[in-house]
Amino acid sequence: MTKFVKVSPLLIGVLALVGFLIYLNWPQDEAKQGAGRAASETPVVVAPVAMEEFPLIIEALGTAVANESVIITAQEADVVKNIYFEDGETVEKGKLLLELNNAEELARLNELKVNIAEAKRQLNRVKGLAKESAASEQLLDEQKARVDALESQEDVIKAQLRELQIFAPFTGTLGIREVSIGSLVRPGDTITTLDDLSRVKVDFSVSESHLASLAVGQSVFAKSVAYPGQEFEGKITSIDSRIDPITRSVQIRAQIPNEQNLLRPGLLLQINLQKRVLDTLVIPEAALIPEGNSQSVYVVNSENKAIKTRVIVGQRRPGLVEIIDGLSPGQRVVVEGTLKMRPNASVRVLNDGSTQ
Repeated sequence: MTKFVKVSPLLIGVLALVGFLIYLNWPQDEAKQGAGRAASETPVVVAPVAMEEFPLIIEALGTAVANESVIITAQEADVVKNIYFEDGETVEKGKLLLELNNAEELARLNELKVNIAEAKRQLNRVKGLAKESAASEQLLDEQKARVDALESQEDVIKAQLRELQIFAPFTGTLGIREVSIGSLVRPGDTITTLDDLSRVKVDFSVSESHLASLAVGQSVFAKSVAYPGQEFEGKITSIDSRIDPITRSVQIRAQIPNEQNLLRPGLLLQINLQKRVLDTLVIPEAALIPEGNSQSVYVVNSENKAIKTRVIVGQRRPGLVEIIDGLSPGQRVVVEGTLKMRPNASVRVLNDGSTQ
């Protein structure tokens, strides 16, 4: 008689679960294992540690000032008779710009010329009589004095006429005209401005710590937001003899050639002054990890492991930093991905590190 073994459904379920777990944990093929290892590596961008020339730059701000600049005003209160210039015109030294009403002075000058001519005629007549002893020496002297007095009065009138005429004191560019013919001007009223823009001056201050690196004739480079990407070169012309005791800074004046008249008075300029050039180790500033008063970087070794290394930094420039100690030329430092890093972590380098 055949006997049947009764199998419990619970046992069948347990066996099926064990088989499923064994399937899930069965060793994966090499491709899947490689993918797992890649997922555990942190992707980073690296840059090489290299010896480079590292210029030390002093930065400052200054305002452009015309080489020579004046506000054209009148010396006398009178009405404008004639105007001989246009807005923004470039004029030569000595050019007549404006003339005030001078009718009274011209009339007095003409009267004096007539009186002088008559006085000189009388003087010649007295001289002839004196030679014939028909006139005394005293009369001759009196007539000479009269002629001299009249000629002095003529000089005064001519000076008054010059004060009613306004001339350009130097070669330069005029500003906006502020008066019209017929306007009443008084001493101190602005008629226009005159600027010598052939070169501009710029005054700026630097810290007293840079004083030993400054010299008259040293090159400076200026930039303005008005001309992006353009640089203007000039020279230091003077260094103040005193240090400001409050700001601990020294005042510097430079002159910048301005043949194309691009720079205008009042323009804000960013001044860069090269202090000296170092030959030193340089890395991107993005590689630094601040830790209190110290700095560290992640160095990627030949096994693509990130080794945390403390460094001593020196001078800085925008985007770059000098390394005094802690690194050697040829090493690679992490510049992107440091926030995800852990010491001795495996990394996957996304670039070859040949460029910064």
